[in-house]
Amino acid sequence: MPSSDRGAPPGRTPDPAPVIEVVLPVFDEERRLEAGVRGLRRHLDDVVDVPTLVTIADNGSTDATPAIGATLVDELTGVRMVRLEEKGRGRALRAVWSASLAPVVAYMDIDLSTGLDAFGPLVGPLIDGTTDVMVGTRLAPGATVERGLRREVLSRGYNRLLHLTLGSGVSDAQCGFKAVRRPVVRELLPLVADNGWFFDTELLVAADRRGFRIGEVPVTWVENTDSRVRLVKTALRDLQGIARLARHPVPRWDVGVVRAEARPRIPDATPTAPGVGAAE
Repeated sequence: MPSSDRGAPPGRTPDPAPVIEVVLPVFDEERRLEAGVRGLRRHLDDVVDVPTLVTIADNGSTDATPAIGATLVDELTGVRMVRLEEKGRGRALRAVWSASLAPVVAYMDIDLSTGLDAFGPLVGPLIDGTTDVMVGTRLAPGATVERGLRREVLSRGYNRLLHLTLGSGVSDAQCGFKAVRRPVVRELLPLVADNGWFFDTELLVAADRRGFRIGEVPVTWVENTDSRVRLVKTALRDLQGIARLARHPVPRWDVGVVRAEARPRIPDATPTAPGVGAAE
């Protein structure tokens, strides 16, 4: 669990109860944190129709990330920060999502490689109750991707392996752009063992096997050439995770992957209620 949790400074009017909480997992991201948080917060304020909360989840950074995050919390409405002493993207998401009171929880990478125009289509079906899990995809028709050949081949090979070994119906398990309804994520988290990069895949496999409705949104994605992801090391750990799930699978229920319709804006919802209509 987080060791610290910064909310609104004393004397500031409390922010409305969020309908959507977006987590930004970070580790030593002093160069990109401010631009990422300000860009995301600005987009949410301009486009999204319901209250949102941006949570910076710091995984034990040793650079200026905590100080920059604290400044952003003080300056921006709808931003908070939690601190974990151990690294691991999955660990950060587990900690924040399990404690969240928002009806919809989401996450994205701090570099905002995924175009924010896809955010409305990502969360809209969760708020109106037509899906349980939403996934950004770079590998489905309608997606626009700029990345090197090496990452393209690895990504397509990885997802093909998932389809063959675990029967996954999701086209892109690794895209750092996902959202889940709160009751669903709380059911899935105990089924997920990984606390690192494989967390995403394991969550989706569990959702698939439990029969939750999974939707996909084609995204615009531009490769960050300064990414901290170590491809070979991450790939090996992912292969270990796939082998573990093959040996000890989550019991399968009926599954179904649906294609989400593009939505220009988030459907209307009652922002003051902790559970918004069908999203609860």
